[in-house]
Amino acid sequence: MIQFGTGGWRAFIGEEFTKDNVRLVAQALANIINNENVANEGFVIGYDRRFLSDKAAKWFAEVLAGNGITVSFIDKFVPTPVVMYKAKQLNCAYSACITASHNPADYNGVKVFIRGGRDADEVITKKIEQQIAQLTLSAVRAVEFDQALQDKLIVVINPMNEFVDSIIDFIDIEAIKKANLRVLIDPMFGVAKNALQTVLINGRCDVDVINDGKNPDFGGLMPSPSATTLYRLQHLVKDEGYDIGIGTDGDADRLGIIDEKGNFIHPNEVLMLLYYYLLEYKGWKGSVVRNIATTHLLDKIAADHNEKSFEVPVGFKHISSQMEADDSLLGGESSGGLTIRGHIKGKDGVFASSLLVEMISVTGKKLSEMLDEIYQRYGYAYTAEGDCKFKAAEKQALYNKIYVEKQLPHFEFEIEKVSYEDGAKVYFKNGGWVIARFSGTEPLLRIFAEMEDKPTAERVLLQMKTFLSL
Repeated sequence: MIQFGTGGWRAFIGEEFTKDNVRLVAQALANIINNENVANEGFVIGYDRRFLSDKAAKWFAEVLAGNGITVSFIDKFVPTPVVMYKAKQLNCAYSACITASHNPADYNGVKVFIRGGRDADEVITKKIEQQIAQLTLSAVRAVEFDQALQDKLIVVINPMNEFVDSIIDFIDIEAIKKANLRVLIDPMFGVAKNALQTVLINGRCDVDVINDGKNPDFGGLMPSPSATTLYRLQHLVKDEGYDIGIGTDGDADRLGIIDEKGNFIHPNEVLMLLYYYLLEYKGWKGSVVRNIATTHLLDKIAADHNEKSFEVPVGFKHISSQMEADDSLLGGESSGGLTIRGHIKGKDGVFASSLLVEMISVTGKKLSEMLDEIYQRYGYAYTAEGDCKFKAAEKQALYNKIYVEKQLPHFEFEIEKVSYEDGAKVYFKNGGWVIARFSGTEPLLRIFAEMEDKPTAERVLLQMKTFLSL
């Protein structure tokens, strides 16, 4: 069964992620495009460096071409944000990228985007699933790639320069030039290097790169930037005297940051830094959108500047939708994805990293100093998090306990309210919270707790995990 989660369709290579299934997804989407009479608007497709991504992109394009849809094919691995940028520029009704983002190396998948380059919402992904359920392989129509090129049903494009130029035009490149910063990049064997390095070199930064090149196993690590996976980056930044270390996930839509002392800056803190910088130092206006598992300190920063903060379910489609509704300034999530008003309507680790470099350059303050400034002004909060694996046979019992029976531990803190909009989120009267929710991309139960300090947050997290017998 092909099912879409919060980040598209992702599946094990060779089991569910196969040529046949990729072609079924493509045919389902082609049917929707033709049913909606938007085939003349074209289609952009790109791919990352994962095993089979380049081939799968061609399989996908062949089916679209076979259904009379002209495909703009990015014939080189690129960050997912590049696909979203080009789709927005061409005003395509639909587009896609072959990627499994930060999932383990034995996964691959398809991200589908809708008009404006936004992540497809549940309405669209349900339509795709329904179409797939009605299809057989004999219903798949395709044209060989070379023939489609000859017939101009597939057109090869390379929008990387346009994408890079759009970032350079957005940020204060002159301020970066004057700062003479040393930057170390860890693309985690993904696709960020070319775009990010080009932006920073244009800013006259001294740039070095580790963990580059094609490595189907991602060096034996999850291609997800965290304190655990970026340990080498942490040590090198501190030991070699870099001003900032930048890690990006497999398709470069998320980031992980290391400060000048070698400390991992949590994605929650990255959001705080950028939102505070844009409001306080650049004087910009606008609300902030965060998902249900992201720090509430963003709410305090917003309120202090007479702005609103919106909480939405997990899935960047919810963030981009709410941002559009309120013309919000920034939207992001605790997993490391964010975007800014005026850029693409989806996550972009290259852009966010560039803006952080601008922040250091404009303020003249180190990352640790900026973070201290925020905590001194708004108070401290620590977010503890844990991913809990479960067997397929255990999922229904967990689901019943959380969603149906709505059982909760006996917490030591007074509860203000409980939300079941996306998982079970407990809001405490002291301002802290804890949430347990099923991952939309992996067979995991994710638990987060934000409290006034690390010991308290970890204690609340452990209480929830123990209660759920994980």
